[in-house]
Order: sequence, then structure tokens, then C-alpha cells
Amino acid sequence: MKKWLIPVIIIAVVAFGIYNWAVGFNNTAVEYQANAKTEWSNVESSYQRRNDLIGNLVKTVQGAADFERTTLREVIEARAKATSTTIDAGSLTPENMAAFQQAQSGLSGALSKLLVSVERYPELKANQNFLELQSQLEGTENRINIARNKYNEAVNIYDIHISKFPNKILANMFNFEDMPRYSADPGSENAPDVDFNFN
Repeated sequence: MKKWLIPVIIIAVVAFGIYNWAVGFNNTAVEYQANAKTEWSNVESSYQRRNDLIGNLVKTVQGAADFERTTLREVIEARAKATSTTIDAGSLTPENMAAFQQAQSGLSGALSKLLVSVERYPELKANQNFLELQSQLEGTENRINIARNKYNEAVNIYDIHISKFPNKILANMFNFEDMPRYSADPGSENAPDVDFNFN
């Protein structure tokens, strides 16, 4: 065997190993990123369901002749803002996420105020359609929470993969960046409980 052939074989083996590592890293990162984006779509879908239910809730509440118009207007405006604030899965930046959270938080606050106000309206508390919508909203809030948690879990798997050494080197080369997590709304640790079940 010629002496020059040994270094060539070593270089070829090392190059093949690096290639396999790079391909494996890239494919796994793409898969984890796609999973996180899918989970984000599920978050938006859950919020869309809530927006649809709130629209029906508003129509039901509008039937109460003397219901507070200001409260209704706040819900309608917050819903319009929340509906118009969406994020494409490819545009998940901390700034976009903050804007989305702020819009959804505004709607949550307006909705809470509306549901508290209903306590003063016996005809609404006895309205079967209203009670059914209320129950569906409660279930949707749970779905939203589950969807956000699943999104954060998927982001965590992706972020860990691209942040570990030596993967971080390839992540920088291939432009894989950390994805933003869905965090608790500011002040939510002090938020009052809203009882969806009026008796």
C-alpha cells in the first residue's frame, strides 16, 4: 500500500463522519422545528375556537335589553384585535409573540369582565344557550392551556438540540435560531379567579 494513501483514507473517513453528523443534526433540527411550528398552529386554532365562541356569546348577551353596552363594546373591540393579531409559524419572533399574547390577554380580561357582569342578569344566567356557550368556553380555555404547554415542550426539545455543543456550531452555520416560548401573561400570577358556573 502506498504511503500517501493512508492520509487520504483518514481524511475521507473524517470527512464522511463530519458529513453524517451535519446531515443528522440538520434533519433532526428540521424535524423538531416543524413539530414546534405544528404545535403553534394548534395554539392558534384553540384561540380561534375561543374567538368564535365569544362571537356567539356576545350575540346572546346582546339580547339582554339593559346589559352594559360598554362591557360588550370592550369585548367586541378586544375580540377584533385578537382576531387580527396572528403569527405565521415562520415568523415566530419574541416581538410577534409578545404582540399576540398582549392581544389575547386583552380579550381574556374583557371576557372576564363580561362574565362577572352577567351575575346581575338572572335572565342570562337562566338562558340555556348562554350556559352552553359558557361551558364550551371553559373547555376551550383548558384546551388553550394544553396547546400552549405542548408548544413550549416542542420548542424546548428543539432549543436543547440546537444549543448543545457541538450542535451549536452547526446551528449557527445553518441559521437555526431559538424559538420563543409562550410565557405567562404579565400579572397573571395575581389575576382573580373567574367562576364560569353561576348558580
